[in-house]
Amino acid sequence: MVTIAPTAPTATRLRVTRRGRRVLAALVALPVAAAIAAAAISSGSALASRDAGAPSGTFTTVTVSAGDSLWGIAQRIAPEADPRDVVDAIVRLNALDGVSITPGEQLSVPQEYAPAR
Repeated sequence: MVTIAPTAPTATRLRVTRRGRRVLAALVALPVAAAIAAAAISSGSALASRDAGAPSGTFTTVTVSAGDSLWGIAQRIAPEADPRDVVDAIVRLNALDGVSITPGEQLSVPQEYAPAR
């Protein structure tokens, strides 16, 4: 009777060929390219423009006088409201980059804060 000694399993080394690397790269790049394309296609519909203002009739205008600030205008036109809310509404409606204003400038004021005439 012949006995065969068990042999230890040999570890096989995984080899990735040039073709395999190309396939893997394509599998990784395909979802990335699809995500970029989807983002590029859908991003155009959500663009905001500073040129488009509020619809007519939803605001009135106030002329800035010398020494005026947005805070002072907010307190003058809406003394019962929180000035922070009024300043924020004026900044958003006029698409201002900051809170600096110049005398003679026309500012749109939301109708809810418009001064009584």
